[in-house]
Amino acid sequence: MPLSAESIVTLTTLLRQRLSIIADHALRDTNPTEHLLALRSISEALENTRLRIQADLPPRLRHFLEQSSYQKALAFLEELPNT
Repeated sequence: MPLSAESIVTLTTLLRQRLSIIADHALRDTNPTEHLLALRSISEALENTRLRIQADLPPRLRHFLEQSSYQKALAFLEELPNT
């Protein structure tokens, strides 16, 4: 079954949120524990989503997500038509 539009939006949103958390140097500098918790939470959400839709993932995207190559996964999703 092809990857649904909903799954594409979910993955893209989670990947962008992860990048945003990583880029939040103010939080990292003022509250490193909270920063780490936020990063851990988004990483768990990504992994749970990957496991839930694993059968529908194109092989290349599956590889990127399994290897935690999140920037490559985001680039792959952004190159899909209508994303």
